Amino acid sequence: MITETAEQPILQKTRELCETLVSQPEFQSIRTRIDAFMADEAAKLQYQCVMEKGESLHHKQQMGLPLTEQEITEFQKDRDALVNNPVSRDFIDAQQQMQKVQDSVGQYVAKTFELGRIPTEEDFTSCGQGCGCHH
Repeated sequence: MITETAEQPILQKTRELCETLVSQPEFQSIRTRIDAFMADEAAKLQYQCVMEKGESLHHKQQMGLPLTEQEITEFQKDRDALVNNPVSRDFIDAQQQMQKVQDSVGQYVAKTFELGRIPTEEDFTSCGQGCGCHH
């Protein structure tokens, strides 16, 4: 268990990581696109409707119920309209970029705990010992 005294350097380095993230031009671009989306009520409503419709269709499939051609066509039409809206498209792209950063940071932290040391690039390309893939 990590003591409160030991947490201080971890929190400090975490804050430094956050400062580094915020100072990146890519981060500023992501925030700008997210803020533009959040200020556009029509785009938010369009996004919410497509997400809800997609979840509903997915749930229906999970229940083993068939999807009608009309449901599929309507969803595709709504989804196409969403991705053709520049504000929504930029928001979706920004979300994906942010998720990549979060995944990368999470993978490094998880690998550090797994290995008990700072991971190298090879640690992420290898399948593990004895897998036979020759990484």
